Amino acid sequence: MNKAELVEAIANEAKISKADAGRALDATIICVSKALKKGEKVSLIGFGTFTVTKREARVGRNPKNGDSIQIKAKKIAKFKAGSELSATVNK
Repeated sequence: MNKAELVEAIANEAKISKADAGRALDATIICVSKALKKGEKVSLIGFGTFTVTKREARVGRNPKNGDSIQIKAKKIAKFKAGSELSATVNK
């Protein structure tokens, strides 16, 4: 499912226009992104939790030639599915 398909599904489920659904989805993405940028955790009970973790610098391998390369430390976004989402997926 891509973003356009998700917007259409939201519009149908909530019985609102596609334009309103698109704005709601965009606002949700912006708010979650801003919270994660501030280092906050975003929990949607039953759906899941978005968090930011720090990945330490490490030595990796270039797959083309096998040479060692230094990979810089960075922050990454993680998602852990909630119990209701997991139960729905595993039906």
